[in-house]
Amino acid sequence: MTSSLKRFTLAVALAIASAFPALAGSIKVGFNAPLTGFAAADGNSALIGAQLAVEQVNAAGGVNGEMLELLVYDDQASPKESAPLAVKMITQDEVAAGISGSYSGSTRAAATIFQENATPYISAYAVHPDITRAGDYVFRTSFMGEVQGRAGAKLIGGLMNLKRVVVITLNNDFGKSLAAGFKETAGEFGIEIASEYTYSIKDREFGPIVSKVKADAPDALYASGYFFTAGPLVRQLRAAGVAVPVIGQEGYDSQKFIEIAGPHAEGVIITTSLDRDSSEAITRDFIEGFEDKAGYPTDMVAASAHTAVLVMAEALRKAGAGDKAALRDAIASSSVDSSTGHISFNALGEVRKDVQVQIVKDGAWRHYAVISDPELLAPPEK
Repeated sequence: MTSSLKRFTLAVALAIASAFPALAGSIKVGFNAPLTGFAAADGNSALIGAQLAVEQVNAAGGVNGEMLELLVYDDQASPKESAPLAVKMITQDEVAAGISGSYSGSTRAAATIFQENATPYISAYAVHPDITRAGDYVFRTSFMGEVQGRAGAKLIGGLMNLKRVVVITLNNDFGKSLAAGFKETAGEFGIEIASEYTYSIKDREFGPIVSKVKADAPDALYASGYFFTAGPLVRQLRAAGVAVPVIGQEGYDSQKFIEIAGPHAEGVIITTSLDRDSSEAITRDFIEGFEDKAGYPTDMVAASAHTAVLVMAEALRKAGAGDKAALRDAIASSSVDSSTGHISFNALGEVRKDVQVQIVKDGAWRHYAVISDPELLAPPEK
């Protein structure tokens, strides 16, 4: 090649790089989610939400001229899978940061690895309080369980003015943390807890609990669970004639709950992060973009993963990808509008935002109320 041709080729290359800075490189962000196993429906929704956010960020020019690249890992909602995957993300794939689109057990295991390696990590929706207590490199963009449990108490006792409540608790990190927050605050809203019953994540038949609830004759039920446990539970309660309001949480927040519970889903109310009737452009764009991409109605886990990516992208714009301590500081000082509301963090890395309340109406999740109470919803600081 002649020297003049070399100069011409270099000039063309520089022109292309200038016109399309995305070609110059990418910023790798790890993403672990349960893409197979019992939690695969949630994991795949979370992945689509995260991918949508990456596409939106990149379409708007990326992060300081570089494209975001999502490296995806299937953790099967298992700590035994997520811990070695976290090691791989950091030591082999050299991610700038990580995001969990997974459940509490797997997220807690990965969070420890990220903290030990001083690499920022955001939990999109896992609720266990110990996740952010892994250290100052770990953050959460959805509510910890106790906070959402407190919101449930205000919803039932304060907004709905129902006082005699039976608590039905899923016997895992998710259910226990929600019940703890609810019971901690119930008395402030005049709630009497008539009984509490627990069940396993493997349970799908609830005859004994249903019989006891009928005998208790409460004003309302506060029942934790995921869509695949709550759907059968609600269906069996209603079929047995238990007609009182059922109040759940973000684990119900899926169209699949409505499909499983069928007509019995009507009127079920939940606390969650996503308002389907929001007028905010960023939320409307997310809802429409997700449904176009996924082919089904969106859910809380998708919105939470979408939110986590937007928070990470904004922090990367401020701090860059080369200095993980600076990136950690940028996340900690976040003030970001997202599909699940305005996001900021406290000293523990816990999110501060309003709780959305949704109700099943005509076979879809619809707006019911917003709980905006900074004191009640304040997460712990340490």
